Amino acid sequence: MPIDITRTRAAYPALAEGFAHFDGAGGTQTPQSVIDAVADAMRLAVGNRSTASVPGRRSLELVTRARTAVADLLGAVPDGVVLGSSATTLTYTLARTLGAGWRPGDEVVVSRLDHDANVRPWVQAAGEAGATVRWAEFDPATGELPAAQFSDLVGDRTRLVAVTAGSNATGTMPDVAAIAATAQAVGALVCVDGVHSVPHGPTDLAASGADFLVTSAYKWSGPHLAAMVADPARWAALRPAKLIPSSDAVPDRFEAGTPSFPLLAGVAAAVDHLAGLDPTATGDRRSRVRAGLTAAQAYEGSVFARLCAGLAAHAAVTVLPAGARRCPTVSFRLAGWTPAGLAAALGAAGFCLSSGDYYAYEYFQALGWRDSGGAVRASVYHYNTADEVDRLLAELDRLADQGEPPRR
Repeated sequence: MPIDITRTRAAYPALAEGFAHFDGAGGTQTPQSVIDAVADAMRLAVGNRSTASVPGRRSLELVTRARTAVADLLGAVPDGVVLGSSATTLTYTLARTLGAGWRPGDEVVVSRLDHDANVRPWVQAAGEAGATVRWAEFDPATGELPAAQFSDLVGDRTRLVAVTAGSNATGTMPDVAAIAATAQAVGALVCVDGVHSVPHGPTDLAASGADFLVTSAYKWSGPHLAAMVADPARWAALRPAKLIPSSDAVPDRFEAGTPSFPLLAGVAAAVDHLAGLDPTATGDRRSRVRAGLTAAQAYEGSVFARLCAGLAAHAAVTVLPAGARRCPTVSFRLAGWTPAGLAAALGAAGFCLSSGDYYAYEYFQALGWRDSGGAVRASVYHYNTADEVDRLLAELDRLADQGEPPRR
């Protein structure tokens, strides 16, 4: 069933403020159901996890519900869901754990298309182990990350390949399954950054080929928490640094400290929200999540196509190229404006967009654009409208005629 945009927008109280939020890649707005779930969990007594009391059992249940919800979102199993404060934190934990077993002569492969959170942890872990870093390059003319190059990059000493499922700068979606197959043919592990891809369509851990897949809940209407998923047997083979008294069970051994139980309630509520985007969907939550994100993907695609067409037709706009498969995200510059100045001018007019390199450090370094301010990024989410796109394009027309005022 197509997205009912009136019904969808009504779920997000922040939209009543009137801002046009084209910064979903930097974080989405929050539905009332998620706000209520967090608040309800804070109103009730909770304690640290324990079977000895009602508050302790509530905490255990909140953790279980969050793991189960993330598993339903990603096609994983609850015992394979590691929860954490951010995707960056979880990736560092994995990199340090795996890197402890690397030796000089081992190799890791990273991509210049990726967010730095799926680059720097691996580069640093390789450096500490004396391992070699090899780089997958994107095509600056097309925005693609060609999968064929990985055949030349991986070999018998490759221990890990890290790659994004969706660029947070351009939206390009590489052929992760093909890349994973090439890596795993030589026994390498694959860590996929799904932070930007997961909100924009159904995700399936097995189909992706990923050994590890990370996602951030605040990119899909949830609170600021993250999760990394893998086969429980994969986690069981790893020994992270941890406190001696803390649980040695999987996945608990990868989660340092006491979690935010109320925010975990919000994670489960956010997955339920996605499962309700298509009110006609039936079946278990996994089926309803897939239906909801399929409907969102179709809706976002139509709004995004309108935005891309308008930007491409604008003589003063330079759009960074993206691959044939992409998330609804585009980066651009407007002649006569710095990216930061343009984002501020748009913000003053009620349009929320990002500027800079958005942590896509290697991408903008390779383009030679990072030192000059990067670009402005617009990302469509399932609560954006065609009217908002038209108003944004009209504001760009106005600003192009005006030019950026000189700095005082």
